[in-house]
Amino acid sequence: MLDWIKVKSQYILPKHLLSRFLGALASRDLGAITQFLIKTFIKAFDINMKEALYENPSAYKTFNEFFTRPLKDGIRPIEANDTQLCHPVDGSVSQFGDITGDRIFQAKGHDFSLTTLLGGKPELAVPFKGGKFATIYLAPKDYHRIHMPVDGTLTDTLHVPGELFSVNPLTAQNVPGLFARNERVVTLFDTPYGKMALVLVGATVVASIETVWAGNITPPAGKYVQHWQQDDAEVKLAKGQEMGRFKLGSTIVLCFEPGKIEFEDMYAGMITRLGKVLANQA
Repeated sequence: MLDWIKVKSQYILPKHLLSRFLGALASRDLGAITQFLIKTFIKAFDINMKEALYENPSAYKTFNEFFTRPLKDGIRPIEANDTQLCHPVDGSVSQFGDITGDRIFQAKGHDFSLTTLLGGKPELAVPFKGGKFATIYLAPKDYHRIHMPVDGTLTDTLHVPGELFSVNPLTAQNVPGLFARNERVVTLFDTPYGKMALVLVGATVVASIETVWAGNITPPAGKYVQHWQQDDAEVKLAKGQEMGRFKLGSTIVLCFEPGKIEFEDMYAGMITRLGKVLANQA
C-alpha cells in the first residue's frame, strides 16, 4: 500500500515547481543552513567523503557544489583498454540488453520507445534499432558527473521537455514509459564503435542538467524539443573525460548500433564504477 501511495502521489505533485524551488535553494549559499543540509545528507546516505577532492563539508558553499563534488585524481582509473568501453558513471544497472525494433526494456511489464527517448525524431533512432542499450541509475549517494565511455565526436544535442517523475527502481517498475516521458538531454556521438546515444534523464528534484560544451541546458525547460547539430566536429571528448553532470541525481541511458559492442559480465542491479569495463568490441 505504501509503495502504491509513493507512485500514485507523483502523478498529482507539482513536480516541476517543487524541483525548481528546491533547485534554487540548492544553488544558494545559505550559510549554516547549507552546512547542516550537507552534513545531514552525508550521514543519511553514508557518503564516502575520503574520495572527494575536498573532504571537508565546509569547503562547499552551496548544496549543488557539494552534490557535484569532484573526486580526487586517480580515484577512478580508466581500466578499459583500447578495444573496450568504460562505465561512464558510479551507479547501478537498471536494465540492459537488446533494442528490439523501436522498443527498449524498462522493467517487468514495461518498455518504451527508442524514437520517443531520442526526442521523437525517427532519423536519429534508425542507427540504434536492433542494437544494445544500458540504463544506469545514479542514487543520491553516488558521484554525479557523467564521463565518456569511449572517445567520441559530438554530432547532436537535444533538450526534450517532459515530466519529472522519480527514476528510482520502484517508479521504474510502476510508471509506463518512464525514461521516454521524463525531461531529458539527448547527446549523440560518432565513436570508433559507430553512433552512440548518451541520454541524461531528469527526475524529481533534479535542479539542472549540464554538459561541458553548453553549460546549463535545463532549466528553463521550454515547451518544445530543441535540437542543436554540431557540424564542425569541434567537440571531441576522450574516453573517461567528463561530459556532463546532474544537480541532483538521476539516470542515464546508453544506446549503441547493432553488432558493435558486447557488454562485460553485466547484470541488473550490478553496482557500477566509473572507469571499470562496460563492454568489449563485438
